[in-house]
Amino acid sequence: MISMTLADIAQTMQGTLVLGSTGSNADTVISGLTDTDSRLITPGDIFVAKPGEFTDGHLFIPAAVENGAAVVIVDHEVETTVPQIVVDDTVVAMGRLATEVVARVRAKGNLTVVGITGSNGKTTTKNLVASMCERVGPTVFPRDSFNNEVGTPITMLKITEDTRYLVLELGASGKGHIKRMTDMVRPDIAAVLMIGLAHAGEFGGIETTVESKRELIESLGPDGIAILNLDDLRVMSMASAAPGEIITFGHSPEANVRVSDITSSIEGTEFELHTPAGDAHVRFKVLGEHHAMNAAAATAIALTLGFELELIVSSLESVIRAEHWRMELMGGNGVTVINDAYNASPDSMAAALKTLRQVAGPENRTIAVLGEMAELGEYAGEEQDRLALLIVRLGIDQLVVVGDGARRLHISAINEGSWDGESKFYSTPDEAYDYLSSLLRAGDIVLVKSSNSAKLRFLGDRLGEAYA
Repeated sequence: MISMTLADIAQTMQGTLVLGSTGSNADTVISGLTDTDSRLITPGDIFVAKPGEFTDGHLFIPAAVENGAAVVIVDHEVETTVPQIVVDDTVVAMGRLATEVVARVRAKGNLTVVGITGSNGKTTTKNLVASMCERVGPTVFPRDSFNNEVGTPITMLKITEDTRYLVLELGASGKGHIKRMTDMVRPDIAAVLMIGLAHAGEFGGIETTVESKRELIESLGPDGIAILNLDDLRVMSMASAAPGEIITFGHSPEANVRVSDITSSIEGTEFELHTPAGDAHVRFKVLGEHHAMNAAAATAIALTLGFELELIVSSLESVIRAEHWRMELMGGNGVTVINDAYNASPDSMAAALKTLRQVAGPENRTIAVLGEMAELGEYAGEEQDRLALLIVRLGIDQLVVVGDGARRLHISAINEGSWDGESKFYSTPDEAYDYLSSLLRAGDIVLVKSSNSAKLRFLGDRLGEAYA
Protein backbone atom coordinates (compact mmCIF):
# COMPACT_ATOMS: atom_id res chain seq x y z
CA MET A 1 0.00 0.00 0.00
CA ILE A 2 1.04 3.61 -0.35
CA SER A 3 2.38 5.20 2.83
CA MET A 4 -0.24 6.81 5.07
CA THR A 5 -0.21 7.92 8.68
CA LEU A 6 -2.47 6.31 11.25
CA ALA A 7 -4.36 9.58 11.55
CA ASP A 8 -4.83 9.73 7.78
CA ILE A 9 -6.07 6.13 7.65
CA ALA A 10 -8.51 6.73 10.51
CA GLN A 11 -9.87 9.87 8.85
CA THR A 12 -10.25 8.09 5.52
CA MET A 13 -12.08 5.18 7.17
CA GLN A 14 -14.27 7.63 9.12
CA GLY A 15 -13.14 5.93 12.31
CA THR A 16 -11.67 6.73 15.70
CA LEU A 17 -7.99 6.08 16.35
CA VAL A 18 -7.19 4.44 19.66
CA LEU A 19 -3.45 4.18 20.33
CA GLY A 20 -1.97 1.10 21.97
CA SER A 21 1.09 0.56 24.12
CA THR A 22 3.59 -0.05 21.32
CA GLY A 23 4.75 3.55 21.09
CA SER A 24 2.95 4.33 17.84
CA ASN A 25 1.30 7.73 17.48
CA ALA A 26 -1.04 9.44 15.05
CA ASP A 27 1.88 10.32 12.77
CA THR A 28 3.18 6.73 12.57
CA VAL A 29 3.41 5.75 8.89
CA ILE A 30 1.79 2.52 7.68
CA SER A 31 2.61 0.99 4.30
CA GLY A 32 1.92 -2.72 4.78
CA LEU A 33 -0.73 -4.84 3.11
CA THR A 34 -4.30 -5.26 4.31
CA ASP A 35 -6.05 -8.56 4.98
CA THR A 36 -8.94 -10.15 6.84
CA ASP A 37 -7.05 -13.41 7.37
CA SER A 38 -4.80 -13.26 10.43
CA ARG A 39 -2.69 -16.10 9.04
CA LEU A 40 -1.59 -13.91 6.14
CA ILE A 41 -0.60 -10.91 8.24
CA THR A 42 3.11 -10.01 8.25
CA PRO A 43 4.98 -7.27 10.15
CA GLY A 44 3.62 -3.80 9.36
CA ASP A 45 0.30 -4.98 7.89
CA ILE A 46 -3.27 -3.87 8.57
CA PHE A 47 -5.64 -6.49 9.99
CA VAL A 48 -9.34 -5.98 9.35
CA ALA A 49 -11.50 -7.81 11.91
CA LYS A 50 -14.36 -8.82 9.63
CA PRO A 51 -17.45 -10.42 11.15
CA GLY A 52 -18.13 -13.72 9.39
CA GLU A 53 -20.97 -16.14 8.91
CA PHE A 54 -19.47 -18.72 11.25
CA THR A 55 -16.91 -16.76 13.26
CA ASP A 56 -15.76 -13.22 14.05
CA GLY A 57 -12.49 -11.68 12.93
CA HIS A 58 -12.18 -9.91 16.28
CA LEU A 59 -11.37 -13.31 17.81
CA PHE A 60 -8.23 -13.48 15.68
CA ILE A 61 -6.78 -10.11 16.66
CA PRO A 62 -4.23 -11.69 19.06
CA ALA A 63 -2.99 -13.95 16.23
CA ALA A 64 -2.76 -11.00 13.84
CA VAL A 65 -0.82 -8.96 16.41
CA GLU A 66 1.50 -11.87 17.05
CA ASN A 67 2.17 -12.04 13.30
CA GLY A 68 3.11 -8.36 13.27
CA ALA A 69 -0.04 -6.36 12.55
CA ALA A 70 0.74 -2.65 12.92
CA VAL A 71 -2.91 -1.64 13.34
CA VAL A 72 -6.25 -3.44 13.59
CA ILE A 73 -9.57 -2.26 12.21
CA VAL A 74 -12.46 -3.09 14.57
CA ASP A 75 -16.16 -2.31 15.01
CA HIS A 76 -15.78 -1.98 18.79
CA GLU A 77 -12.84 -1.17 21.00
CA VAL A 78 -10.85 -4.24 22.06
CA GLU A 79 -7.97 -5.01 24.40
CA THR A 80 -4.79 -5.05 22.33
CA THR A 81 -1.32 -3.57 22.42
CA VAL A 82 -1.35 -2.14 18.89
CA PRO A 83 -3.28 0.87 17.60
CA GLN A 84 -6.86 0.22 16.61
CA ILE A 85 -9.25 2.16 14.42
CA VAL A 86 -12.87 1.80 15.54
CA VAL A 87 -15.40 2.03 12.71
CA ASP A 88 -19.08 1.29 12.20
CA ASP A 89 -18.48 -1.44 9.61
CA THR A 90 -15.02 -2.89 9.03
CA VAL A 91 -15.68 -4.03 5.44
CA VAL A 92 -17.14 -0.66 4.44
CA ALA A 93 -14.22 1.10 6.11
CA MET A 94 -11.75 -1.08 4.19
CA GLY A 95 -13.54 -0.09 0.99
CA ARG A 96 -13.20 3.60 1.87
CA LEU A 97 -9.47 3.17 2.38
CA ALA A 98 -9.12 1.30 -0.92
CA THR A 99 -11.04 4.03 -2.73
CA GLU A 100 -8.74 6.73 -1.37
CA VAL A 101 -5.54 4.81 -2.08
CA VAL A 102 -6.50 4.16 -5.72
CA ALA A 103 -7.59 7.79 -6.16
CA ARG A 104 -4.22 9.05 -4.90
CA VAL A 105 -2.24 6.74 -7.15
CA ARG A 106 -4.48 7.49 -10.10
CA ALA A 107 -3.97 11.23 -9.62
CA LYS A 108 -0.33 10.71 -10.55
CA GLY A 109 -1.50 9.62 -14.01
CA ASN A 110 0.25 6.25 -14.36
CA LEU A 111 -2.45 3.78 -13.27
CA THR A 112 -4.86 1.99 -15.62
CA VAL A 113 -7.68 -0.08 -14.15
CA VAL A 114 -9.20 -3.10 -15.92
CA GLY A 115 -12.43 -4.69 -14.69
CA ILE A 116 -13.52 -8.17 -15.83
CA THR A 117 -16.82 -9.93 -15.16
CA GLY A 118 -18.98 -12.70 -16.62
CA SER A 119 -20.64 -15.90 -15.55
CA ASN A 120 -17.60 -17.99 -16.49
CA GLY A 121 -13.98 -17.38 -17.40
CA LYS A 122 -13.27 -14.41 -15.11
CA THR A 123 -10.32 -15.88 -13.26
CA THR A 124 -8.66 -17.31 -16.36
CA THR A 125 -9.04 -14.06 -18.31
CA LYS A 126 -7.85 -12.01 -15.34
CA ASN A 127 -4.72 -14.15 -15.09
CA LEU A 128 -4.05 -13.91 -18.82
CA VAL A 129 -4.38 -10.13 -18.83
CA ALA A 130 -2.24 -9.81 -15.70
CA SER A 131 0.52 -11.94 -17.22
CA MET A 132 0.58 -9.61 -20.23
CA CYS A 133 0.56 -6.48 -18.09
CA GLU A 134 3.42 -7.76 -15.92
CA ARG A 135 5.62 -7.79 -19.01
CA VAL A 136 5.08 -4.06 -19.41
CA GLY A 137 4.99 -2.66 -15.89
CA PRO A 138 4.19 -3.25 -12.20
CA THR A 139 0.82 -5.00 -12.02
CA VAL A 140 -1.58 -5.81 -9.19
CA PHE A 141 -4.33 -8.42 -9.53
CA PRO A 142 -6.37 -10.66 -7.20
CA ARG A 143 -5.11 -13.94 -5.82
CA ASP A 144 -7.37 -16.88 -6.61
CA SER A 145 -10.93 -15.59 -7.10
CA PHE A 146 -10.84 -12.60 -4.76
CA ASN A 147 -13.69 -10.90 -6.58
CA ASN A 148 -16.21 -9.65 -4.01
CA GLU A 149 -16.65 -6.65 -1.71
CA VAL A 150 -13.92 -8.06 0.56
CA GLY A 151 -11.43 -9.42 -1.95
CA THR A 152 -11.62 -6.41 -4.27
CA PRO A 153 -10.50 -3.76 -1.74
CA ILE A 154 -7.83 -6.15 -0.40
CA THR A 155 -6.48 -6.30 -3.96
CA MET A 156 -6.79 -2.55 -4.50
CA LEU A 157 -4.83 -1.87 -1.31
CA LYS A 158 -1.81 -3.69 -2.73
CA ILE A 159 -1.05 -0.94 -5.21
CA THR A 160 1.79 1.52 -4.77
CA GLU A 161 2.79 4.74 -6.53
CA ASP A 162 4.67 2.62 -9.10
CA THR A 163 1.73 0.40 -10.08
CA ARG A 164 0.93 0.68 -13.80
CA TYR A 165 -1.96 -1.79 -14.06
CA LEU A 166 -4.68 -2.86 -11.65
CA VAL A 167 -6.58 -5.87 -13.04
CA LEU A 168 -9.78 -6.67 -11.14
CA GLU A 169 -12.01 -9.72 -11.37
CA LEU A 170 -15.52 -8.65 -10.34
CA GLY A 171 -17.99 -11.30 -9.23
CA ALA A 172 -21.56 -10.95 -8.07
CA SER A 173 -24.45 -13.01 -6.81
CA GLY A 174 -27.04 -10.25 -6.86
CA LYS A 175 -27.89 -6.78 -8.12
CA GLY A 176 -25.78 -3.98 -6.75
CA HIS A 177 -22.77 -6.15 -5.91
CA ILE A 178 -20.65 -5.00 -8.85
CA LYS A 179 -21.78 -1.39 -8.42
CA ARG A 180 -20.59 -1.51 -4.82
CA MET A 181 -17.12 -2.41 -6.07
CA THR A 182 -17.03 -0.03 -9.04
CA ASP A 183 -18.06 2.79 -6.72
CA MET A 184 -14.62 2.23 -5.17
CA VAL A 185 -12.86 2.46 -8.52
CA ARG A 186 -14.16 3.22 -11.99
CA PRO A 187 -12.37 1.00 -14.50
CA ASP A 188 -10.80 2.44 -17.63
CA ILE A 189 -11.53 -0.81 -19.46
CA ALA A 190 -14.50 -3.06 -18.65
CA ALA A 191 -14.91 -6.55 -20.12
CA VAL A 192 -17.98 -8.80 -19.95
CA LEU A 193 -17.15 -12.34 -21.03
CA MET A 194 -20.46 -14.22 -21.15
CA ILE A 195 -23.79 -14.60 -19.38
CA GLY A 196 -24.87 -18.03 -18.18
CA LEU A 197 -26.67 -19.71 -15.32
CA ALA A 198 -23.86 -19.43 -12.76
CA HIS A 199 -25.43 -18.11 -9.53
CA ALA A 200 -28.80 -17.86 -11.32
CA GLY A 201 -30.56 -19.16 -8.23
CA GLU A 202 -29.16 -16.34 -6.12
CA PHE A 203 -29.78 -13.73 -8.81
CA GLY A 204 -33.38 -14.84 -9.22
CA GLY A 205 -33.12 -15.40 -12.97
CA ILE A 206 -30.98 -14.87 -16.02
CA GLU A 207 -32.28 -11.35 -16.72
CA THR A 208 -31.27 -10.24 -13.25
CA THR A 209 -27.84 -11.68 -13.98
CA VAL A 210 -27.66 -9.47 -17.07
CA GLU A 211 -28.66 -6.40 -15.10
CA SER A 212 -26.02 -7.13 -12.48
CA LYS A 213 -23.18 -7.64 -14.96
CA ARG A 214 -24.29 -4.51 -16.84
CA GLU A 215 -23.30 -2.51 -13.75
CA LEU A 216 -19.66 -2.89 -14.80
CA ILE A 217 -20.31 -1.26 -18.18
CA GLU A 218 -22.41 1.45 -16.55
CA SER A 219 -19.49 2.31 -14.30
CA LEU A 220 -17.30 3.43 -17.21
CA GLY A 221 -16.51 7.10 -17.58
CA PRO A 222 -16.80 8.97 -20.90
CA ASP A 223 -13.37 7.77 -22.01
CA GLY A 224 -13.90 4.20 -20.79
CA ILE A 225 -13.75 1.31 -23.23
CA ALA A 226 -16.15 -1.66 -23.14
CA ILE A 227 -14.96 -5.12 -24.23
CA LEU A 228 -17.96 -7.28 -25.14
CA ASN A 229 -18.54 -10.85 -26.36
CA LEU A 230 -20.13 -10.48 -29.80
CA ASP A 231 -21.34 -14.10 -29.76
CA ASP A 232 -23.46 -13.56 -26.64
CA LEU A 233 -26.67 -11.61 -27.28
CA ARG A 234 -27.16 -10.92 -23.58
CA VAL A 235 -23.69 -9.42 -23.35
CA MET A 236 -24.22 -7.35 -26.47
CA SER A 237 -27.43 -5.95 -25.00
CA MET A 238 -25.11 -4.02 -22.68
CA ALA A 239 -23.71 -2.02 -25.60
CA SER A 240 -26.36 0.63 -25.05
CA ALA A 241 -24.91 1.25 -21.57
CA ALA A 242 -21.38 1.87 -22.87
CA PRO A 243 -20.57 5.59 -22.83
CA GLY A 244 -17.76 5.33 -25.37
CA GLU A 245 -15.83 2.93 -27.57
CA ILE A 246 -16.83 -0.74 -27.81
CA ILE A 247 -14.40 -3.50 -28.78
CA THR A 248 -15.84 -6.94 -29.51
CA PHE A 249 -14.38 -10.44 -29.39
CA GLY A 250 -15.71 -13.87 -30.32
CA HIS A 251 -15.92 -16.47 -33.07
CA SER A 252 -17.99 -14.24 -35.32
CA PRO A 253 -16.22 -12.81 -38.41
CA GLU A 254 -17.58 -9.40 -37.38
CA ALA A 255 -15.73 -9.41 -34.04
CA ASN A 256 -12.80 -7.02 -33.69
CA VAL A 257 -10.78 -9.84 -32.14
CA ARG A 258 -11.75 -13.38 -33.09
CA VAL A 259 -10.55 -16.95 -32.82
CA SER A 260 -10.98 -19.67 -35.42
CA ASP A 261 -9.80 -23.18 -36.30
CA ILE A 262 -9.66 -24.30 -32.66
CA THR A 263 -8.24 -27.75 -31.97
CA SER A 264 -7.90 -29.38 -28.55
CA SER A 265 -5.60 -32.12 -27.34
CA ILE A 266 -4.21 -33.25 -24.01
CA GLU A 267 -1.26 -30.91 -24.69
CA GLY A 268 -3.52 -27.85 -24.86
CA THR A 269 -5.45 -25.76 -27.36
CA GLU A 270 -4.34 -24.34 -30.70
CA PHE A 271 -6.21 -21.66 -32.62
CA GLU A 272 -5.89 -18.85 -35.11
CA LEU A 273 -6.08 -15.38 -33.58
CA HIS A 274 -7.34 -12.56 -35.79
CA THR A 275 -6.88 -8.96 -34.66
CA PRO A 276 -6.69 -5.43 -36.12
CA ALA A 277 -2.95 -5.67 -35.46
CA GLY A 278 -2.58 -8.84 -37.53
CA ASP A 279 -3.14 -12.59 -37.29
CA ALA A 280 -1.24 -15.26 -35.39
CA HIS A 281 -1.27 -18.98 -34.73
CA VAL A 282 -1.39 -19.59 -30.97
CA ARG A 283 -0.27 -22.75 -29.18
CA PHE A 284 -2.08 -22.34 -25.89
CA LYS A 285 -1.13 -24.81 -23.17
CA VAL A 286 -4.40 -24.28 -21.29
CA LEU A 287 -6.72 -27.23 -21.82
CA GLY A 288 -10.16 -26.76 -23.38
CA GLU A 289 -11.39 -24.99 -26.49
CA HIS A 290 -13.62 -22.72 -24.37
CA HIS A 291 -10.46 -21.07 -23.06
CA ALA A 292 -9.73 -19.80 -26.57
CA MET A 293 -12.54 -17.30 -26.00
CA ASN A 294 -10.90 -16.19 -22.76
CA ALA A 295 -7.69 -15.71 -24.73
CA ALA A 296 -9.62 -13.62 -27.27
CA ALA A 297 -11.04 -11.44 -24.51
CA ALA A 298 -7.61 -11.02 -22.94
CA THR A 299 -6.19 -10.10 -26.36
CA ALA A 300 -8.88 -7.46 -26.88
CA ILE A 301 -8.04 -5.93 -23.50
CA ALA A 302 -4.30 -6.05 -24.17
CA LEU A 303 -4.64 -4.40 -27.58
CA THR A 304 -6.73 -1.68 -25.97
CA LEU A 305 -3.88 -1.16 -23.50
CA GLY A 306 -1.58 -0.65 -26.46
CA PHE A 307 0.36 -3.92 -26.25
CA GLU A 308 2.04 -5.36 -29.34
CA LEU A 309 0.60 -8.56 -30.84
CA GLU A 310 3.96 -10.30 -30.48
CA LEU A 311 3.93 -9.69 -26.71
CA ILE A 312 0.33 -10.91 -26.46
CA VAL A 313 0.99 -14.17 -28.30
CA SER A 314 4.21 -14.81 -26.43
CA SER A 315 2.41 -14.28 -23.13
CA LEU A 316 -0.48 -16.57 -24.09
CA GLU A 317 1.90 -19.33 -25.12
CA SER A 318 3.85 -19.07 -21.87
CA VAL A 319 0.84 -19.73 -19.64
CA ILE A 320 0.90 -23.32 -18.38
CA ARG A 321 -2.47 -23.51 -16.63
CA ALA A 322 -5.50 -21.30 -16.14
CA GLU A 323 -5.32 -21.50 -12.34
CA HIS A 324 -4.94 -24.10 -9.61
CA TRP A 325 -7.96 -26.47 -9.82
CA ARG A 326 -9.03 -25.06 -13.21
CA MET A 327 -8.48 -27.54 -16.05
CA GLU A 328 -5.28 -28.48 -14.24
CA LEU A 329 -3.47 -31.52 -15.60
CA MET A 330 -2.32 -33.95 -12.94
CA GLY A 331 -1.52 -37.63 -12.55
CA GLY A 332 1.00 -39.82 -14.32
CA ASN A 333 1.87 -43.45 -14.92
CA GLY A 334 -0.60 -43.51 -17.77
CA VAL A 335 -3.53 -41.95 -15.83
CA THR A 336 -4.35 -38.31 -16.63
CA VAL A 337 -6.42 -36.32 -14.15
CA ILE A 338 -8.03 -33.03 -15.23
CA ASN A 339 -8.83 -31.22 -11.99
CA ASP A 340 -11.41 -28.55 -12.78
CA ALA A 341 -13.30 -28.54 -9.49
CA TYR A 342 -12.79 -25.01 -8.25
CA ASN A 343 -16.12 -23.90 -9.66
CA ALA A 344 -18.92 -25.16 -11.87
CA SER A 345 -21.94 -23.91 -13.76
CA PRO A 346 -23.97 -25.66 -16.45
CA ASP A 347 -21.96 -23.91 -19.15
CA SER A 348 -18.54 -24.66 -17.69
CA MET A 349 -19.57 -28.23 -16.86
CA ALA A 350 -20.66 -28.82 -20.46
CA ALA A 351 -17.45 -27.25 -21.80
CA ALA A 352 -15.29 -29.44 -19.56
CA LEU A 353 -17.16 -32.59 -20.59
CA LYS A 354 -16.73 -31.75 -24.27
CA THR A 355 -13.04 -31.18 -23.67
CA LEU A 356 -12.75 -34.58 -21.97
CA ARG A 357 -14.23 -36.20 -25.05
CA GLN A 358 -12.15 -34.14 -27.49
CA VAL A 359 -8.76 -34.86 -25.91
CA ALA A 360 -9.33 -38.61 -25.62
CA GLY A 361 -8.10 -40.98 -28.30
CA PRO A 362 -9.55 -44.40 -29.15
CA GLU A 363 -7.17 -45.97 -26.64
CA ASN A 364 -8.38 -43.80 -23.74
CA ARG A 365 -11.26 -44.42 -21.37
CA THR A 366 -13.07 -41.22 -20.38
CA ILE A 367 -14.22 -40.95 -16.77
CA ALA A 368 -16.21 -37.96 -15.47
CA VAL A 369 -16.27 -37.45 -11.70
CA LEU A 370 -18.92 -34.80 -11.12
CA GLY A 371 -20.37 -33.02 -8.09
CA GLU A 372 -22.98 -30.40 -7.38
CA MET A 373 -23.32 -27.17 -9.33
CA ALA A 374 -24.23 -24.78 -6.53
CA GLU A 375 -26.44 -21.68 -6.52
CA LEU A 376 -28.70 -22.73 -9.40
CA GLY A 377 -31.90 -22.61 -7.37
CA GLU A 378 -34.94 -23.72 -9.38
CA TYR A 379 -32.75 -24.43 -12.43
CA ALA A 380 -30.72 -27.16 -10.70
CA GLY A 381 -32.88 -30.14 -11.64
CA GLU A 382 -33.37 -29.37 -15.31
CA GLU A 383 -29.70 -28.47 -15.74
CA GLN A 384 -28.64 -31.81 -14.24
CA ASP A 385 -31.03 -33.53 -16.66
CA ARG A 386 -29.51 -31.62 -19.59
CA LEU A 387 -25.96 -32.53 -18.59
CA ALA A 388 -26.89 -36.17 -18.10
CA LEU A 389 -28.13 -36.29 -21.69
CA LEU A 390 -24.94 -34.61 -22.88
CA ILE A 391 -22.79 -37.15 -21.03
CA VAL A 392 -24.60 -40.04 -22.70
CA ARG A 393 -24.48 -38.42 -26.15
CA LEU A 394 -20.77 -37.69 -25.80
CA GLY A 395 -20.17 -41.34 -25.04
CA ILE A 396 -18.35 -40.77 -21.75
CA ASP A 397 -17.26 -44.23 -20.62
CA GLN A 398 -17.86 -43.85 -16.90
CA LEU A 399 -19.75 -41.31 -14.82
CA VAL A 400 -19.09 -41.05 -11.09
CA VAL A 401 -21.47 -38.68 -9.30
CA VAL A 402 -20.47 -37.52 -5.82
CA GLY A 403 -22.70 -35.86 -3.22
CA ASP A 404 -26.41 -35.79 -2.56
CA GLY A 405 -26.77 -32.40 -4.26
CA ALA A 406 -25.84 -34.03 -7.60
CA ARG A 407 -27.77 -37.28 -7.21
CA ARG A 408 -30.31 -36.32 -9.88
CA LEU A 409 -27.47 -36.20 -12.42
CA HIS A 410 -26.79 -39.89 -11.73
CA ILE A 411 -30.47 -40.84 -11.91
CA SER A 412 -31.03 -38.89 -15.12
CA ALA A 413 -28.01 -40.51 -16.75
CA ILE A 414 -29.12 -44.07 -16.00
CA ASN A 415 -32.67 -43.18 -17.06
CA GLU A 416 -31.41 -42.44 -20.55
CA GLY A 417 -31.65 -46.20 -21.04
CA SER A 418 -28.53 -46.63 -23.13
CA TRP A 419 -26.27 -47.32 -20.18
CA ASP A 420 -25.82 -50.36 -17.98
CA GLY A 421 -23.65 -49.60 -14.97
CA GLU A 422 -21.78 -46.72 -16.56
CA SER A 423 -22.96 -44.36 -13.82
CA LYS A 424 -22.09 -44.73 -10.14
CA PHE A 425 -23.22 -42.61 -7.20
CA TYR A 426 -21.35 -42.04 -3.94
CA SER A 427 -22.33 -39.78 -1.07
CA THR A 428 -18.78 -38.84 -0.12
CA PRO A 429 -15.48 -38.14 -1.90
CA ASP A 430 -13.81 -40.88 0.17
CA GLU A 431 -16.22 -43.49 -1.19
CA ALA A 432 -15.66 -42.21 -4.72
CA TYR A 433 -11.89 -42.36 -4.24
CA ASP A 434 -12.04 -46.00 -3.12
CA TYR A 435 -14.07 -46.92 -6.20
CA LEU A 436 -11.84 -44.97 -8.58
CA SER A 437 -8.71 -46.52 -7.08
CA SER A 438 -10.02 -49.94 -8.07
CA LEU A 439 -11.19 -48.73 -11.49
CA LEU A 440 -8.39 -46.65 -12.97
CA ARG A 441 -5.77 -48.07 -15.30
CA ALA A 442 -3.17 -46.77 -17.72
CA GLY A 443 -4.73 -44.81 -20.58
CA ASP A 444 -7.61 -43.39 -18.53
CA ILE A 445 -8.44 -39.69 -18.63
CA VAL A 446 -10.37 -38.49 -15.58
CA LEU A 447 -12.24 -35.20 -15.33
CA VAL A 448 -13.07 -33.97 -11.81
CA LYS A 449 -15.59 -31.14 -11.86
CA SER A 450 -17.86 -29.50 -9.29
CA SER A 451 -18.62 -26.25 -7.54
CA ASN A 452 -16.21 -25.17 -4.86
CA SER A 453 -18.63 -26.07 -2.07
CA ALA A 454 -18.61 -29.75 -3.10
CA LYS A 455 -14.86 -29.90 -2.38
CA LEU A 456 -14.11 -32.34 -5.20
CA ARG A 457 -10.97 -30.34 -5.96
CA PHE A 458 -9.36 -32.17 -3.06
CA LEU A 459 -10.49 -35.49 -4.53
CA GLY A 460 -8.83 -34.40 -7.77
CA ASP A 461 -5.62 -33.59 -5.92
CA ARG A 462 -5.75 -36.96 -4.18
CA LEU A 463 -6.18 -38.83 -7.45
CA GLY A 464 -3.46 -36.79 -9.15
CA GLU A 465 -0.99 -37.49 -6.36
CA ALA A 466 -1.87 -41.20 -6.27
CA TYR A 467 -0.85 -41.65 -9.91
CA ALA A 468 1.98 -39.11 -10.08
